[in-house]
Amino acid sequence: MSEFQLVMPKMGESIAEATIIRWLKNEGDRIEADEAVLEIATDKVDSEVPSPKGGILGKKMFKDGDVVKVGAAVAIIQLEGAEISVSSAEVVVSNTSQVAEVVKVAESFATPLGSTDTVSNTGNRFYSPLVLNIARSEGIGMAELETIPGSGSEARVTKRDILNYLENRGNVAASIPVIESVVTQEIPAPVKSEVKVVSRPLVSINAGDEIIEMDRMRKLIADHMVMSVSTSPHVTSFVEADVTNLVNWRNKMKDVFKKREGENLTFTPIFVEAVVRAIKDFPMINISLDGDKIIKRKNINIGMAAALPSGNLIVPVIKNADTKNLLGLAKEVNDLANRARTNKLTPDDIQGGTYTLTNVGTFGNVLGTPIINQPQVAIMATGAIKKKPAVMETEYGDVIAIRHMMFLSHSYDHRVVDGALGGSFVRRVADYLENWDINREI
Repeated sequence: MSEFQLVMPKMGESIAEATIIRWLKNEGDRIEADEAVLEIATDKVDSEVPSPKGGILGKKMFKDGDVVKVGAAVAIIQLEGAEISVSSAEVVVSNTSQVAEVVKVAESFATPLGSTDTVSNTGNRFYSPLVLNIARSEGIGMAELETIPGSGSEARVTKRDILNYLENRGNVAASIPVIESVVTQEIPAPVKSEVKVVSRPLVSINAGDEIIEMDRMRKLIADHMVMSVSTSPHVTSFVEADVTNLVNWRNKMKDVFKKREGENLTFTPIFVEAVVRAIKDFPMINISLDGDKIIKRKNINIGMAAALPSGNLIVPVIKNADTKNLLGLAKEVNDLANRARTNKLTPDDIQGGTYTLTNVGTFGNVLGTPIINQPQVAIMATGAIKKKPAVMETEYGDVIAIRHMMFLSHSYDHRVVDGALGGSFVRRVADYLENWDINREI
């Protein structure tokens, strides 16, 4: 007679909590070892949580939509017919240190909020540290917090509850339909910056307009983009490259590669290789900024922006790209792209990037001005390859010929990357692409 606590797993170094999307099992259902019990979402990726042991799902400790800290028990699995011994109002954590952490965080929010009222866990309901943090930042006192209806276990106020309350807070005339929300974004480590509250402009709704709720990933992307622009002064440099030799080489090799490796040879691994070579030439592009300290990265981890079927964007990372040859890069690019399309990326697949590449040419765009993927300091966009007349210098004089041309766009953080470095870097990438060896083997 025993029981097992299924805990929220650690999903990555920078992830401290996750949101329960939905339960795959109900209380009383039998669970096999390694069978998925629930789906969770972080600010990075969605994934399933399996049970390492078989048994009966005795109790769910949280509901759909609840935000749960890493290491906290989310369910009780009965082993060998054990009885459930946890009360319905109890929240289980994995160890005493985590209890101390929750208490410490909760106590830190018991400070004046512009009135004599404070927020803490001394009221009639338990409030998670996340809810207390939101209440504190929005100036919600305990008396007001107690009035917010809760949809969680035992009427607990969830993140969704307090955000919905904030959207309708205040006296807005009912005759004027508006959309108003507040965005708060914490700058991810190692960037240190104050959390800024940005009020969205009021938007009128006219007859026939359709209101579409953002999905969770789109909200995260929107917040991340606003945060990046407000953090880094963006500058973009452009270079046009003659990639005729590269295009001719790929046309010659792609069928051979497909027959031999069973995979497509795309331009992306070629672009990644050129970026890696340029980073070795200009290592101060491969950095992050921590306050007034520059962190020079040892590893070269290239993020490749990939569009999902939903239209959202995700950036899987090629780790230690400088240690891989073109064949290795091609295989990893294809693997990450395929798993991104089928929603099978792991949290580790999208962490640790030091520089990002986005191929806007995939959508027929010739130019793009990409936004930096914080806490990196630069990002490159590759445009569509187009045939166009170009002037060529030959030993017999200048001639006009039809060439394969493309634009490279390089956005960089002007706090630490000046025009000389940012412009020289993108020029060097173009040089590597233009001087492609037509006889190269792969």
